Amino acid sequence: MGTDNQDGSGGQDTDRYESVCFVCGRPESKAGRMLRLNKDNSLCICVDCMQNGITSMGGMQGMQDLEINFPDMLAGMNLNHLEDMRMPERNRVKHSAKKEPEKFDRKKIPAPHKIKEQLDEYVIGQEFAKKVISVAVYNHYKRVRTSSMNDIEIDKSNILMIGPTGCGKTYLVQTLARLLDVPLAITDATSLTEAGYIGDDIESVVSKLLLAADNDVERAQEGIIFIDEIDKIAKKRNTTSRDVSGESVQQGLLKLLEGSEVEVPVGATSKNAMVPQVTVNTRNILFICGGAFPELEKVVKARLTKSSSIGFGADLKDRYEDDENILAKTTIEDLRSFGMIPEFLGRLPVLVVLEGLSKEMLVRILKEPKNAILEQYRKLLALDEVDLRFDDDAIEAIAERAAEKKTGARALRGVIEEFMLDIMYEIPKDPGIGSVTVTRAYIEGKGSPLIGMRTFPVLPE
Repeated sequence: MGTDNQDGSGGQDTDRYESVCFVCGRPESKAGRMLRLNKDNSLCICVDCMQNGITSMGGMQGMQDLEINFPDMLAGMNLNHLEDMRMPERNRVKHSAKKEPEKFDRKKIPAPHKIKEQLDEYVIGQEFAKKVISVAVYNHYKRVRTSSMNDIEIDKSNILMIGPTGCGKTYLVQTLARLLDVPLAITDATSLTEAGYIGDDIESVVSKLLLAADNDVERAQEGIIFIDEIDKIAKKRNTTSRDVSGESVQQGLLKLLEGSEVEVPVGATSKNAMVPQVTVNTRNILFICGGAFPELEKVVKARLTKSSSIGFGADLKDRYEDDENILAKTTIEDLRSFGMIPEFLGRLPVLVVLEGLSKEMLVRILKEPKNAILEQYRKLLALDEVDLRFDDDAIEAIAERAAEKKTGARALRGVIEEFMLDIMYEIPKDPGIGSVTVTRAYIEGKGSPLIGMRTFPVLPE
């Protein structure tokens, strides 16, 4: 009687299928180590069943008193009748293929134009932002795999994203990490505080990345960290108390952005004596910081209208009042006036400004992406065998109502949920409904959706 080898050797059958205990019927993935009962390894018994058998016979001491020799006993037994107890092949469990985690390969990173083409399938608009991010990410991972070229070290290019709420900052980063298959940690700067105060330590952003990489330090050291709401750590104005969640956090992030070795806990976000710690080098981690920077447009307008003049060619004070993309004219000086320290901005050399979403862009967001919102609701009703349709006028009405809320693409789902509530509630009541068409009158509360009934075939008498 032998034991199962670690590599599954011992017969062609054991290479394809897991060994199964002929007593309890459990495969080796559940029962554990198996003991072989015959030469061709076709009959096995798990350790638990063997132990139960030994216990029922009085334990090992009792078996020694009986002077039982397992090899001689098995050699004298006729085990052919046990062949019928083998599990049918269709019910047997195949060995699960153990895939080694693929190492990150720079050669597999697509070119910038390929990255942008993939982002176009999910993110509508923001052409300049997608181009800048595609180039920055491509150059970053070239730098990761080529640490030096002729003794010339390549510096890291972290990214600062500025844009109004709901314009797609977080969604752009999530899509990018999914396409590149790299670990991504998304954290919020509002909870970060200086070490020693209530809140998350600054190193917790690295702990979240390590958790996203399944505690694989090497994989985490080539990941992406997205720090959202970065504008919330701007310097507080007109305050006499210590700014533990503003300027102090910016200063604490300096070493992470530039690259340093940080000790972080494994499986936790706060350091504890009971939690093991590992050292993570942030030199090859790409940091992307994003924020809405509310009232930054006032700072930009004040700078643009700072010089005053008179005459027919003078600039008017209200010249930029109706400019929806005023943030596109943001400079580093504007960010310093907003409250960001120059050392922090110097470690974010790539500045990306996202556009505000117009009604036309909201219409495209409803229809064009792979996982468009309207397609999601069509799929929901298709599970009830109901065809959901939207008129073009209805789609424009949805975009108009969402634009009034001033919360970007996030407002679309809220608008749709409002008028889809009655449809999702009433449709399952009547199995005869086959189609529903949403019109502009229904969205504006002036009518009802168009209902189409199913046509059942007439059976011959």
